[in-house]
Amino acid sequence: MKLVYFTHSLTSCWNHGNAHFLRGVLSALQARGHDVCAWEPADAWSAENLRRDHGAAALEIWRNAYPGLRSQRYRGEAEMLPALEGADVIIAHEWNEPWLIAALGRARRQGGRFLLLFHDTHHRAVSDPESMRRDDLESYDGILAFGEALARVYRRWGWGRRVVVWHEAADTGLFHPPVREPERDGLIWIGNWGDDERSVELEEFLLRPAREVGLPLDIHGVRYPQHALATLARYGARYHGWLPNVGAPEAFARHLATVHVPRRFYVDLLPGIPTIRVFEALACGIPLVTAPWRDEEGLFRPGQDYLVAHDGAEMARHLGALRDDPALRAALVANGLATIRARHSCAHRAEELLHIIGAMTGVHA
Repeated sequence: MKLVYFTHSLTSCWNHGNAHFLRGVLSALQARGHDVCAWEPADAWSAENLRRDHGAAALEIWRNAYPGLRSQRYRGEAEMLPALEGADVIIAHEWNEPWLIAALGRARRQGGRFLLLFHDTHHRAVSDPESMRRDDLESYDGILAFGEALARVYRRWGWGRRVVVWHEAADTGLFHPPVREPERDGLIWIGNWGDDERSVELEEFLLRPAREVGLPLDIHGVRYPQHALATLARYGARYHGWLPNVGAPEAFARHLATVHVPRRFYVDLLPGIPTIRVFEALACGIPLVTAPWRDEEGLFRPGQDYLVAHDGAEMARHLGALRDDPALRAALVANGLATIRARHSCAHRAEELLHIIGAMTGVHA
C-alpha cells in the first residue's frame, strides 16, 4: 500500500504536536512494508519559526531517530500533484491550508482512485467551528478524529459512520525508560504556552505546588510571552525553551515526575482527549500527576497509571508523596508502562489504521 500524508510539517515539532505522532505511526507502517511519505508546504510556519530560533540544523535533528522517513516539500497546487500518483490512501491533517484540503477533494471527485481521509487532532471544531466548516470536505471518504468527543462533533455535522476515532499514541521505539536508571531530581513540564488557554491552571497545578513542596521545576516549550516568563521566574522555575521531541525521553529520565495540565478546551468542550504528552510520559516510565480531566473513553486507569489532583492543594500532596515514596513512584511507572505497551503505541495505531482502511475499502493490508 502507498500512503501519502499531507502534514503541516514532518521536519519540525516547534509548536506542532502532530509531528510527534506522525513520525511514529509512519515508521510503524513502514516497518510493516508499506510505502509511506509525508508532504509539507515549503514555507511551513512551524519550520520557519524553528529555523529562525535555532538555525537550519535544528530541522535535521529528528532524522537520526527516523532515518527511513522522508518528506517532500511543495509550493502551490502544481507541485503537490505528483504526490497523488499511485497513492492508495491519502490523509490530510487539519492544520493544512484550505486550498490544499480543497485541491485534494477536487482530485478525488475528478476520479482519483485513492481513499481520502481528513485527520483532526485539534480543538478548532469546537473553539472555531466556522473556520473548520470552511474546509471543503465534501469529497472526502472519512474523518479520523483523535477522540470520541471530537467524533461526536463530526457526526452532528452529518458524517455518521464515516467518522472514526483514531487516538494519538507514543512511539515506543523512541519513548521508553532509560536503559540505565540515572539520578533523578525535581519536576519537568514540557508544553507550549499557547494563547493563555491554561495560564491560571499552570499556576495552580504546576508552579505553586512545585514551589510549596520544594521540588525544582524545569520547563520546556515555545511561545512564552514576557509576562509568562516573568511568572515562571517569580516561582523559581527554570525555563529552557524549545526541546526537540526526540530529546524528550532523555529529559524525562532526569526527573522524578512530570505534570499534565490540559488546555481548557479539552476539559470543557472536548472531554476525554489527552494530549500526546500523556502517552509519551507514561511510555518513558516517569510518574505523572494530572490536573482534572475526564477519561471518558477508559484509555487509562486513573489512580494506577497516574495520579489525579482536583485542586492545587491535592497536587502539592501528590508531588510531596512522589518525592518521598520510591514505592509509589515504582508502582505508577509499572502500571503506566503496562497500559502503554498493551494499548497505546504507534504500532497499535498503525494496526488500527489498516483496519479502518480495510473497512472503508474492503481491501485489508
